[in-house]
Amino acid sequence: MNVPNLLTTIRFILIPVYVAVFASGHVMWAFAVVLAAGLTDILDGHIARIRGLVTRAGEMLDPLADKLMMITVIISLMVAGYIPWYAALPVFIRDAGMIVGSAVFHFRGKRTVPANAMGKLTTVMYYLAILFIVCRFDFAIAYLWFVIAFSFLTSGIYIVKVRKLNRVSQAGREKLESGA
Repeated sequence: MNVPNLLTTIRFILIPVYVAVFASGHVMWAFAVVLAAGLTDILDGHIARIRGLVTRAGEMLDPLADKLMMITVIISLMVAGYIPWYAALPVFIRDAGMIVGSAVFHFRGKRTVPANAMGKLTTVMYYLAILFIVCRFDFAIAYLWFVIAFSFLTSGIYIVKVRKLNRVSQAGREKLESGA
């Protein structure tokens, strides 16, 4: 257990904290919990890269914590009537698909691509969408749809990169096995 993985663990702990605060009717405080989770995400990534503390577990758990928090937030906003179910559904499908896909790749020994600038931008855009939604801005749902579309675009790019990386890795392994 290193500092970045400890910060990721804190993000997992913040999920039920968020639910409790949101369920008690303190929506802006709940949003503050989400922001705290976002800050731990920034910190753990920064510390891991600067200090060379990137671990296989961290590579798997970090995005899992992010996706579970986002799924939790979106479902809570839907249940509370802040967003329609048909806006929550694509977010849920995308994030659940990313969780399952990453797990399958991880347990099959396949490689995944680290978060890139577009993925980080998507996260920031989701945070803004959540802020706009809880503040009940008129354009909030339209902006959420824009972010959903952008997130599917970034997911598509991510999937292409992962497939390419694993094709190259597989070709390299086959070359080594054939003795070439």
